[in-house]
Order: sequence, then C-alpha cells, then structure tokens
Amino acid sequence: MSMNGQFEHAAVAIFVAMVFDGLDGRVARITNTQSAFGAEYDSMADMVSFGIAPALVAYNFGMTELGKVGWLAAFVYVAGAALRLARFNTQVGIADKRFFQGLASPAAAAVVAGMVWACHDYSLSGHDYEYVVAIVTGLAGLLMVSNFKYNSFKEVDWHGKVPFVAILVIMLVFIIVATAPSLVLVTVFILYAVAGPINTFRTVDKVTLEDVVGDTHEDADFEESSSSKFDSKGENKDS
Repeated sequence: MSMNGQFEHAAVAIFVAMVFDGLDGRVARITNTQSAFGAEYDSMADMVSFGIAPALVAYNFGMTELGKVGWLAAFVYVAGAALRLARFNTQVGIADKRFFQGLASPAAAAVVAGMVWACHDYSLSGHDYEYVVAIVTGLAGLLMVSNFKYNSFKEVDWHGKVPFVAILVIMLVFIIVATAPSLVLVTVFILYAVAGPINTFRTVDKVTLEDVVGDTHEDADFEESSSSKFDSKGENKDS
C-alpha cells in the first residue's frame, strides 16, 4: 500500500496486525495447537509486521529524498526490531514479566505507523518533515534495543470480576479513539515510548551505561546459568 502511495491503508494494516498479534497465542492455547514451530513462525511474523513493514512505510512516506540518511534510519529500525525479538526469545521464562526490556516491537511500530497515519489525516507531507520522520523512525529502533523498562501490564488480572466503572471507562476509551483515531493512537504510544526512560531514571539512584544499553545483570546471570550446564567439552551436565 505504501509503495502505491496509500499510506493510511498501510498504517491501519499495521495496527490490525497488532490486534492479531494479541490473539494468536490465545487462539493457539484454546485450540491446543501450540508448538515450537508456531513460536518461531510467530517471531518471523512479528519481524515482518513490526520490523520491515513500518520501516518501509516510513521510508516511502518521507525518507526517499534523504539518500543515505533515509535508508540508514530505516535500517536502524529494522535491525533494532530484529535484535529486540531475538533478545526477547532468549529471555522467555527468566525475565520479569511485569516489565519489557526495551520498547516492544508492536509499540515501536505503532509510533511509526501512527505518525504516518496522523500526518496523512492532517494533510502533512512526509517530505516536508523528512528529518522528523527519520529521527522518529531511528529513535524507535534504538529504544527497542535499549535497557529502558516498560510496563507490560501482564500483572493485571483479566480473569477477575470486572467492575461496572471499568466497563464505562472502556466505552469512553473507544469513543475517544473513534473521534480521532490516528491522533489519539500516536499520542498514546509516543507517551508510552517516553515513559520507559522516565521510569528507568526514576527507579535508579545513579544512571549507568547498562541502564541505557548493553548487557544487564539479568543477561549476565542468564549467560552464566546457561554456560554452567556445560562442561569443558561442551556437553550438557544435566544430561
């Protein structure tokens, strides 16, 4: 769609992919069709939907005339999404489920696609703001490989009794989104992207390099626990 100049349709498709990304795991559990193949295929689908697609949309929208700067910003985003997904897969089962380490790829895709969608709705040409498009796209990619902590909201009990007030709030949210979907969604996800650095800086006494990027203590502990299972010959001690 973006290659044909239909940027609104392209951006909406990415948001639709986010909805399906939230449903695929639940459908697999309900139908009892979980598998290792499905997990790997899901990662590949995430890479296409939230890595390659947003970068291509942003590039076609406002970075084609930037030359090397344009494709470099798009590449940084794609590489960040790939590294983010790879790191997430290696930390399944050991990471704190309350937080994401780095901006999740669907949220990063929402920032980029939401920006394109909002600009299209308000008749803002991407080529008039090409450097803004490049900076937002590149920063979204860098936030994915950062160590900033983002709330995952997985600690919320979705199976408990839902208060009547909560139902009213949900209805209100739908009404607000329906009034100006592109503007509301891009604002929400930009605020979420900014919340990561703010939460990280507020929870540490002294900010170090590993609080921003690089290997964290959790990564080191994971590597140590993995290597401790193997002897000097590379054989698994547990086996």
